[in-house]
Amino acid sequence: MITKQDKNQVRKKRHARVRSKITGTAERPRLNVFRSNKNIYAQIIDDVAGVTLVSASTQETAFEGAGSNVDAAAKIGETIAKRAAEKNITAVVFDRGGYLYHGRVKALAEAARENGLEF
Repeated sequence: MITKQDKNQVRKKRHARVRSKITGTAERPRLNVFRSNKNIYAQIIDDVAGVTLVSASTQETAFEGAGSNVDAAAKIGETIAKRAAEKNITAVVFDRGGYLYHGRVKALAEAARENGLEF
């Protein structure tokens, strides 16, 4: 019998493979993206210190509208870039979390680039 692989398990395996090569430092932290069915989350992380420097998500009370579409992802990308600029973070390493660079992940990344983050 053929069994279908769990999509999330395959994504986690892909993410672990990428994470073995990508780390965030104080000079160039990691921009991590997590995408659920209802929301999207972004964090800028210093892996050396093990600290989240900046975060943004569609679950915040200030966020208005649906959290599961491309427009919401673009707003989160814009928000994370502005918050990073406040903390003098200009360059990051992009960690797409094992997701394809398409749709919401791509919208978040492009909005972050347009608002001043370099990656």
